[in-house]
Amino acid sequence: MSVRRLLAAVSAAVLGGIALAAPAAAHASAESAAVDSYSLTTGRIVGTTAALVALAGVVIGRLALAHSSGRVRSGNRRTMAVAALVAGLAGMVVGALNLAVADGGPGTGNGVVGGAAALVLGLIAAVCGRLALARSRRTG
Repeated sequence: MSVRRLLAAVSAAVLGGIALAAPAAAHASAESAAVDSYSLTTGRIVGTTAALVALAGVVIGRLALAHSSGRVRSGNRRTMAVAALVAGLAGMVVGALNLAVADGGPGTGNGVVGGAAALVLGLIAAVCGRLALARSRRTG
């Protein structure tokens, strides 16, 4: 999979997550408190999407750090580092937004667990992306 396709997929997921966050805020009061464990609510979709985007950022950031040894062209390393940084920050923003509109704890169907995972994974992805970007500037 090329980096361009990966960036397109990540940006589509981020824009989809941001577009779903507003209906989640409006729909949060309409959802019942008793939600089945396996039902897929809007909050869970947004939280899971944010966590997956942040996880993709962690994977890309780790690959960018591994490739900073000089075996890959520096332009590709920079692209991967920027992609990890953007995916991490996007996951953190959408995860924080999801946590802000959630009116219950874990298990209520508001996506609290996914939002918290997105915050943690997004922070890791942003740090990995920033480190890889700094290394690519130093060696490039």
